[in-house]
Formats: sequence, structure tokens, C-alpha cells
Amino acid sequence: MGNSVDVVIPIYKAGNDFVKMLEKLYKQSKRPEHIYLLQTIESKDEKLFDKEKCSHGLANIISVHPIKKSDFDHGATRAYGALMAKSEYVLFMTQDAVCYDDYVIENLLNAFDDRKVGIAYARQLAREDADEIERMTRENNYPEESIVKTKKDEKKLGIKAYFCSDVCAMYRLDVYKKLGGFVKKTIFNEDMIYAGWMVKKGYGVAYVSEARVYHSHNYTCMQQFHRNFDLGVSQAEHPEIFEGVPSEGEGIRLVKKSMAYLTKTGHIWMIPGLFFQSASKYAGYFLGKRYKKLPEKLILSCTMSPEYWKKKK
Repeated sequence: MGNSVDVVIPIYKAGNDFVKMLEKLYKQSKRPEHIYLLQTIESKDEKLFDKEKCSHGLANIISVHPIKKSDFDHGATRAYGALMAKSEYVLFMTQDAVCYDDYVIENLLNAFDDRKVGIAYARQLAREDADEIERMTRENNYPEESIVKTKKDEKKLGIKAYFCSDVCAMYRLDVYKKLGGFVKKTIFNEDMIYAGWMVKKGYGVAYVSEARVYHSHNYTCMQQFHRNFDLGVSQAEHPEIFEGVPSEGEGIRLVKKSMAYLTKTGHIWMIPGLFFQSASKYAGYFLGKRYKKLPEKLILSCTMSPEYWKKKK
């Protein structure tokens, strides 16, 4: 079972593009042993993903597991998938992440030659339809240089020391189990909550730029607001991880870099859009961090995860 890998992917209304994504996973130089699809369903009559749409060999390693929409949780649902994994490593992905080449899994595995590494996550490349602001954001969060982040980097990197993304991230399963795995109830950000805890326990988070996936979103200002509200909530709910490592400074640095990038590339006309998008992010994050002071109606209008708050009651 040495260097064996299982894959866990939460899915929701997955279409034909998802089949192509799975086929790329199956063509990896290091092929997964099993792929667990955790499908969020809205009713008991909803059809599960038909794995027979996939090639015969791929279909044989896929299993589909229904999750009621009311039961979905970013942490608990992935923790459920991790419980099923039998391999030495488990790779978490999202349904909209597409492998750039055939070496994503192999490159992530190489990071674990360092026994202190507990997580290795991939570089995210902007899709062809990404606008310039989104492209810049991807390049800022996922640069060309690989790095292993440990506790000694907390002061230098701040919140970035805990940065990790389950869009495509591989976990050493024995370390994951030893540390208790994902928090079982979280609105969002389960990857950074676990990564932060792992770093504090003396393990390393490896960013592997050679492992690349296509993944980007052209979010509207309101979508950015909702997303960052939930991000703020997740940090407020876990002061044991995030207290003392504020995100605001990183956000300001990104805005400055983005303005310089748009000016340099001749996209000055996009700067007002950058301003409104950045303001939306900050407003959402600011309110999310202070959600305990907000009335329930306002929280429900700010969040992108109303189901979370219904369960919280």
C-alpha cells in the first residue's frame, strides 16, 4: 500500500464536464486506488451520479455516496470521505478542478518525502475565461515557487502560513487521523482550519507548484461579499487557530499588487471594478468576523450558506 492514494470529491449537480475531469484523474501517472464521490442530494428521488458514463476501468474504482443537503457540512462531509479511505494518502478535490497534466498526483506525492509534511496542495491556474483580476488573484495565491510552511513561518507569513485549498490537496492519512481530522462543523474553510492546527502541532504544509489544476471563478461583487462573510465567520469561530494572525494586511497587499498589474498590462479601466470587488470582500469579511453582534435576519442575508445557520439553531 506504499504511496497509495484515494480521492474524495464532494459533488453537487455534476454534469458532463465532471466526467472529463474524472477521466483526467484516471490517466494520472500515479493512478488512484479508489474515488469516493460524496453527492449532495435535495430529495430521496434524485438520481445519483451515473459512474457508467465513465470508461470501464474508471467506473470500477468509483463509488457514489449520497449526502442530504441538510446534512452537508464542509468539514463533516469530507471527514466522512476520509473515514472511507483505505490508502496511505487521501486527495481531496472539488468537482470543478481539472488536472493540467498527468503528473498532479505524482508531484503531490513527492512532497511527502519530507516526513514532516502533512498536507501538499496544488497550484491553481486560471481558466481561459478568467478575467484579469481573477487571473492576478490566482497568480498571487498560487505563485511559481514551491514552499513548505511550518510553525517558524507564522511570524513572517502570517495567515499565509496556514493557507491551503481542498480544491486539490493531498493529506497524509495517519497524521490526519492522529490530529483528529477536519472540524466536524464549519461554515467554510475546513482546509485552513485543519492546516493551521497541523502547523501548530509541528507539521508542514507543502505548496507544490509543479502540481497544477485549472480552477477559477469570475465572482460578482455580491458573491465575493457572501463568500468573505463566511470566511470571516469561520475565523471568528476558531480563535484557537486565527487569533493573532489577521488577514487584512494580506488583502491590502493583494489590492496594491492587482492595481500595479492592471496598470502595467493596460487594463486601467478595470481598476474601478477592482475597487468595488475589494470593498465587497472587506465588507463581507468585516461583518463575518463580527457575526455574533448581528441579528439573525442580517446574517442570513450576508451568508452563502443558509443551511449552516438553520443547523446552528
